[in-house]
Amino acid sequence: MVAPPDNDVLWARALHYRYDDGSPALSGVSLGVRESEILAVGGPRGSGKTTLLHCLSGLLPAKSGEVWFNSVPVHTMSSLTRERLRRDRFGWIGPAPVLVPELNVWENAALPLMLRGTGRRRARTAALEWLERLDIGDSARKHPGELTQAERQRVCVARALAPAPSVLFADEPTAPLHRVDRTHVLRTLTTAARSHGITVVLATDDPQTAALADRTVSLLDGRRVRTVHLPPVAGTAETEGRAACSLSV
Repeated sequence: MVAPPDNDVLWARALHYRYDDGSPALSGVSLGVRESEILAVGGPRGSGKTTLLHCLSGLLPAKSGEVWFNSVPVHTMSSLTRERLRRDRFGWIGPAPVLVPELNVWENAALPLMLRGTGRRRARTAALEWLERLDIGDSARKHPGELTQAERQRVCVARALAPAPSVLFADEPTAPLHRVDRTHVLRTLTTAARSHGITVVLATDDPQTAALADRTVSLLDGRRVRTVHLPPVAGTAETEGRAACSLSV
């Protein structure tokens, strides 16, 4: 077992994962994420982005390979220890807003803090701060059923940011939002991450979203790839329409 570099808050080596039907989701993916870095994981749908985030966050144990967080091996942790790690150190934003229907908006946003043992008043203050930043503060006492899908997703973003996690995993976080809302939410997310020193791993198939990150790695069919642009060869019909090819790295 090789220890990860000291400046990588997350480090993965040779991750492999297969679906229940035997088809590969990840095939030997390795990467490092530096502290306070915003890393975009790009690639088309079905390329393994979500599976990679699940493995890095400890939500899904890889079939083989290593995952380290702050030089501590996540891949050897018990399921209970991984659950505590996700609760205490990680934040998560999924592509679909999932909230507790019985709780109002600020209670949903404050829930991770209260689960960590933060007092109700302090948790409420932190939640309301992020709800205001995301232009959903006026709905703090409403319940999820009274909100649009886009509004519910804003609450999910506030919920993920309120505890100031060490690492925030964002899987297509603006998927439910209208295009006019995406830029504001993404800029709030990236600005908050930089001002609070939060490391972000952002899965996206949108080049404009990836452009907000410090660095991008790309997946294709469960492998890390780099895109090499090849100029067309004059007079060759087969190559004239070819814009690029992807090579494994």
